[in-house]
Amino acid sequence: MATNEPRVVVITGGTAGLGRAMAAACARRGWRVAVLARDADALAATRDELESLGADALALPVDVADAGAVVDAAGQVLRRWGRVDAWINNAMTTIFSPITSIAPEEYARVTAVTYLGTVHGTIAALRCMQARGTGVIVQIGSALSYRAIPLQSAYCGAKFAMRAFTDALRSELKHDGSKVRLTMLQLPAVNTPQFDWARTRMGRSPRPVPPVFQPEDIAEIVFKAARHAPREVWIGWPALKLIAGGIAVPGYLDRYLASAGFAGQATPETETDPEGNLFEAKANGHTARGRFSDEAKAAPMAFNPAWLRLGVVLGALAGAVILLMF
Repeated sequence: MATNEPRVVVITGGTAGLGRAMAAACARRGWRVAVLARDADALAATRDELESLGADALALPVDVADAGAVVDAAGQVLRRWGRVDAWINNAMTTIFSPITSIAPEEYARVTAVTYLGTVHGTIAALRCMQARGTGVIVQIGSALSYRAIPLQSAYCGAKFAMRAFTDALRSELKHDGSKVRLTMLQLPAVNTPQFDWARTRMGRSPRPVPPVFQPEDIAEIVFKAARHAPREVWIGWPALKLIAGGIAVPGYLDRYLASAGFAGQATPETETDPEGNLFEAKANGHTARGRFSDEAKAAPMAFNPAWLRLGVVLGALAGAVILLMF
């Protein structure tokens, strides 16, 4: 392989929302882009968009809950381009509902896509990358992987599990001396179509908890992470505050979310499609942005938590020194 040959990226859940924005961000840089998703028409439209941006694109119909299908898709990418430089695990699904109204099969489906889909993608990526001894695996996490909120227990549980799996894998890669790198990004609320597609039992249409950011702005941060592979990135002040608050004052957040966490996730509109895309893909709405663009905020800051932790440690040490001096 020539050293200047375009990089190859695989993106799960790549036909809508952040996945589609990330695919476009990579295509504009000349990367070869393989997109995995369920809906064939949406895949074809996404491939056409990427090719219009000048990219060599591959569209693969895959349900990431099917481990064998994910491995087969990785094999198709290797046969097409001979390598995988970056694999972005982005596919997800969710349900907005009180815990007592969620059926076991609904929990199982959210877990199978959002958590196990990441496991399947990661294992497939490792098989592609270990032979070459290089590559970056990107896990699209959430601030909700540190602090769960009401009405999203299935999704939060899956994201917590994703973070635990990723931490375990980091240690294994280091033990093996692997040069495959692993990064996880913890996201704030993003304006994507998931809020039109999610299954819900709230009686009203779900919405992202404000403030909301555009997927294209988040995609730029993900693209940088796919190149440089920091251990972890927290995106936006809202994510930083939720993660830090969950660590520092969990009891306060319990009480706050009990009062504010319900209304903040619902619009005044009656839900028109309560079944959503949990088990079947939607045939419409496969765009990067959702319907909350009018309230989207400017591009968020990206925080490396390693520097934040260092700042806390140094601040504590400085405080201890001052106390000892007096």
